[in-house]
Amino acid sequence: MKKIILTICITVLTIVTLKAQTVAVQDSIVISATDSASFTVSGNCGMCQRTIEKAAMISGVTSAEWNIDSGKMSVTYDPVKTSILKIHQAIAASGYDTDKVKAETTTYNGLPGCCQYERTSNE
Repeated sequence: MKKIILTICITVLTIVTLKAQTVAVQDSIVISATDSASFTVSGNCGMCQRTIEKAAMISGVTSAEWNIDSGKMSVTYDPVKTSILKIHQAIAASGYDTDKVKAETTTYNGLPGCCQYERTSNE
């Protein structure tokens, strides 16, 4: 009788251990996807570039590059962690207008003189 109880206990422990390992393996599988986008950001100079790119690097963004000549911003991000709208909002919060979100006037006015780009009425 002791052998039967011992065998049952060992079997149950083995099953529980295997089940726990299966769950641990499933939890360690991470699905990571990235998305890319490009959009316009107003700015003038290298100082603007550093500020814009730094502002865009919110959680979930893996790369952000702004071209001074074209005004185009290219970002790569994880759509599970952030959204393109949040990236636009972060850039606008630093004082720069994007093609979707306009910076607050007080924030824009706080930019250095060389960074105060010409704002248009539709921005």
